[in-house]
Amino acid sequence: MAAGSSSTSRGSLPKFLENLSGAGKAIGVLTSGGDAQGMNAAVRAVVRMGIYTGAKVYFIYEGYQGMVDGGANIVEADWESVSSILQVGGTIIGSARCKAFRSREGRLKAALNLVQLGITNVCVIGGDGSLTGANIFREEWSGLLEELAQNGKISEEAMKKHGYLNVVGMVGSIDNDFCGTDMTIGTDSALHRIIEVIDAIMTTAQSHQRTFVLEVMGRHCGYLALVSALACGADWVFLPESPPEEGWEENMCIKLSENRARKKRLNIIIVSEGAIDTQNKPITSEKIKELVVSQLGYDTRVTILGHVQRGGTPSAFDRILASRMGVEAVIALLEATPEIPACVVSLNGNHAVRLPLMECVQMTQDVQKAMDEGRFKDAVKLRGRSFEGNLRTYKRLAIKLPDDQITKTNCNVAVINVGAPAAGMNAAVRSAVRVGIAEGHKMFAIYDGFDGFAKGHIKEIGWTDVGGWTGQGGSILGTKRTLPGKYLEQIAEQIRVHNINALLIIGGFEAFNSALVMAKARDSHEEFCFPVCVVAATISNSIPGTDFSIGCDTSLNVLVQTCDRIKQSASGTKRRVFIIETMGGYCGYLANMGGLAAGADAAYIFEEPFDIRDLQSNVEHLTEKMKTTIQRGLVLRNESCSENYTTDFIYQLYSEEGKGVFDCRKNVLGHMQQGGAPSPFDRNFGTKISARAMEWITAKLKESQGKGKKFVTDDSICLLGMRKRNLLFQPVTELKEETDFEHRIPKEQWWLKLRPLMKILAKYKASYDVSDSGQLEPVRQRGTQGEEPADI
Repeated sequence: MAAGSSSTSRGSLPKFLENLSGAGKAIGVLTSGGDAQGMNAAVRAVVRMGIYTGAKVYFIYEGYQGMVDGGANIVEADWESVSSILQVGGTIIGSARCKAFRSREGRLKAALNLVQLGITNVCVIGGDGSLTGANIFREEWSGLLEELAQNGKISEEAMKKHGYLNVVGMVGSIDNDFCGTDMTIGTDSALHRIIEVIDAIMTTAQSHQRTFVLEVMGRHCGYLALVSALACGADWVFLPESPPEEGWEENMCIKLSENRARKKRLNIIIVSEGAIDTQNKPITSEKIKELVVSQLGYDTRVTILGHVQRGGTPSAFDRILASRMGVEAVIALLEATPEIPACVVSLNGNHAVRLPLMECVQMTQDVQKAMDEGRFKDAVKLRGRSFEGNLRTYKRLAIKLPDDQITKTNCNVAVINVGAPAAGMNAAVRSAVRVGIAEGHKMFAIYDGFDGFAKGHIKEIGWTDVGGWTGQGGSILGTKRTLPGKYLEQIAEQIRVHNINALLIIGGFEAFNSALVMAKARDSHEEFCFPVCVVAATISNSIPGTDFSIGCDTSLNVLVQTCDRIKQSASGTKRRVFIIETMGGYCGYLANMGGLAAGADAAYIFEEPFDIRDLQSNVEHLTEKMKTTIQRGLVLRNESCSENYTTDFIYQLYSEEGKGVFDCRKNVLGHMQQGGAPSPFDRNFGTKISARAMEWITAKLKESQGKGKKFVTDDSICLLGMRKRNLLFQPVTELKEETDFEHRIPKEQWWLKLRPLMKILAKYKASYDVSDSGQLEPVRQRGTQGEEPADI
C-alpha cells in the first residue's frame, strides 16, 4: 500500500524510516508518575514501531520500581502484547512511586537489570519528576557501569558495549503542566470527563436556579480549570497561576447577581484544586460556597470531580497524539548519539518536535518558583502562549464591561453560518459576538445562511443572547449550503439597509466558496468591498488553508467511540471483520485518522487510489491475523473513496474471500457523526479562532476609519487557518490554487503524512517519511517575525 506525501519543507531529499534500523538494539518502555488516558496508545506505538524497525522492545512494569526490582518486571513485548489497549484508560504496564530509584544504590540495581538484557534505550512516559529521574540516570550511566564492572557484576566487554544510555521522554499528565508542549497526553481526555459532568450539572442547575462550584484537578497548574471554564462559559474561574485581585469576594458576588438579573438561571464557578489568592493562601471550593450562600443566599452545591478525571477511555485526540509521539520517540532513540542530550517529544501547534528534556523541566520548575514568589504574571507567561491566550480569551468573554466604558466604533459586523452543521459552530458564534461587542461594534446575526441574508433574516444580537451556546451542537443561527451567487442583488440591498461593515463566515467548503463569490462580486457590487473573514467549520476537515476545522474533532470522537463498541462486540464473537463507512465527502480525514485512533486494519480513502489487488492483499492480511490471538478486524471506508468499490462491494468481497476463516458485518455511520454536543477541543478551538478572527476584522475596520476606504485588495477577504505551527490569515483568492474544486478538498493534505503510521501499527510495510523529525530545538517563546504561533 502506497505511503502519503513525502515532500519536505527543507527542500532536501526525503529521509525514510527504512534507513533507520533498530536491529541489535533493545528499547525499554515504562510509564511513571500519575496515570493518564492515552498512555497505552503511546506504549502500543513504541512497541510496534520498535519491533517494526527490528529492535527488541521490553515492558518495564511498575515504572522505576520495576526497573530497580528487575526479574519478572522487565519482559520482552511482542506485537500481540499491545493488542486491544488503544481504548483502555490508565496504563497496562503499571505506574508506581519509587523511593529506591532516588538513591544511587537503587539506580545501580536498575542499571544492572537493564545491562543484563542489553537495554540501552529507554522511553519514559510520565511527568517532569519521572523525566528528571531518567536524565539523572542517563548522566550517571557510564559511572554506574564502571562500578558494576569493578564489583564483578558485569564484564568489561559488557561495560564497553553498553557504554551509553539513550533517553527519550513523552509527557503523560492530565494537568498539561509541562512547559515546552502545547498538549500533554491525557489532558484532552480529562477535559472530556470534566465537560461531560458540567453539561450534566447545567441541566439540573438550570431547573432549580442553582449555583454550582466545581473543583477540578491541577494542584500546581490551572489548565484544566481554565479550558473547561472557557468551554462551558463559566461565570468565574480560580487558578493557581493567576489569583483573583484583592476584593475578589465582592467582585464575584456582583458578577453572579448581575448574571441572575439578566435572567441567567444558573451560575457555574470552576476551581482548580491548587487555587490560591495573591498571598498564596488556598481558595477552597467550600470557602467559595460559604461566601455565595452568606452574601447572596443562592442555593449552592459543591462537586469535587477527583479521580473521575483520570478515568475512562482516551479521546481520539489523545490516541492520535500518543501514537504520533510514540513513533517519534522510537525514531529519536534510533537517531540518538552520546553527544545529543536527552530529549522530550512535544507538540508545537500541529507539529511534533524534539526539545531538550532538562530545558523543559527547568522551565516547568521556574513556573512554580514564580508562583511561590508571587510573580504571577511571570508564571502565566512561563506556562506558554497557549495558557496565556486561553486566559486572555476567557477574561474577554466572561466579563462584560459596562456600556459606558466601551469605546463605540459605529461599525456593524455580521456573523453567518454556511454549509452543513458542525459541532462547535455555536461556540464560535458566541465568541465572535462577545469579542465584537467588547471591541465596540454592533453585532448582527444572519439566520439561515445566504437564503436568510437575501430575505433580510438579520437581527442585532447582544451579549446575553449567546449565553449558554458553547455546549450546544448543530447551528442555532441555522445554516444552509446555498452560495450567495444567485442572490447578489438582494444581499447587497440588505448590506445597505443594515449598514453592514464587515462579515464573519463560519462554515464548511461552501463558506470558502462564498467568500470567493463575494470577492468576484466586488467588481459589480461595491457593497461587498468590506472585510470578510472565513473560519472553517466542517466535520470533513476538507477546507484548504487550515489543518483543522471546527467540528472534525467531535465527529472523530463519535467515529472512534462507535468503533470501540463494535470491536468490543467482536471480542465475544471470534473471527469477525467489521466494515464501517464514514462521512467526509471526498476527504479521507475521518476515515484515516479514525483508523489511526481506533486501530483499524485498513482505511480506504479517495486521496490514495486502490484497486482489487489492494483489497485482496488486505483480505490476506486479515486471514493471517485470524491465526493469532487477535481474532477480529476493523476496516474503514470513506463514503466517496471509490465509485465502484462501494461499501456493499467490499463487504461482499470480504465475505466471499474470508469464507471459513472470518465472517463480516457492515455499518454505515451516516449523520450520527454530525450530531451531539461539541468536544472540548471543538469548543475551545472554535472560541479562540473566532475571537482571533474578530480581532482581525477590528484591525481592518480601524485602518479605514475616517478615510471612507473601500476594501478591494485580496488581503481583505481571508480565511483564518492553523497550519503546522502558525495561525495564518490567507487571502481566499490565493487558496484557490491549492484547491481541487471538483472534489471539494485541498490538493495537499497534511494528515496524509500520518497515513503510513496507521499501516505500520497495523503490521503492513509502509514507507514513512521522517524528514520533519530531527534536530533538537531550543525551548523558547515561539514565533519569529511576521509569524503568529498557533496553539491547540
